[in-house]
Amino acid sequence: MSPTPQLLKLQAQTPGAPSSDRPSPERALSGQPRRDTWNLVDAPSAGAVLSCGVWHCEPGHWRIAFPPQEHELFTVLEGRCRVHAADGSFQEAGPGEALFIPGGFVGSFEVIEPLKKTYAIVSPAA
Repeated sequence: MSPTPQLLKLQAQTPGAPSSDRPSPERALSGQPRRDTWNLVDAPSAGAVLSCGVWHCEPGHWRIAFPPQEHELFTVLEGRCRVHAADGSFQEAGPGEALFIPGGFVGSFEVIEPLKKTYAIVSPAA
């Protein structure tokens, strides 16, 4: 018998220890910000995985390149960020605003003020 699906509330104050990292030197554009991730969901579905959680980061700027089949939707809880496209355009987001990053996107991610966001990422199953 399958377990009953459970609702999960993502909150700014997340219990437990995060997984922490910094941008790799070859991707860094400014700073070496600490990035803390509380990944709370890895749900497989039809050849893909949906990952959801809370992410916190110090100010900094680094290159990003999404694989064609990976997409992210995030909502800023605290702070400000910019996502820069390779053509020089960008979108800025602050508290209560969301950005969608499509598969195949190439550009950079800039944290202007200490940032906390919830995220949902769909990527191919391994």
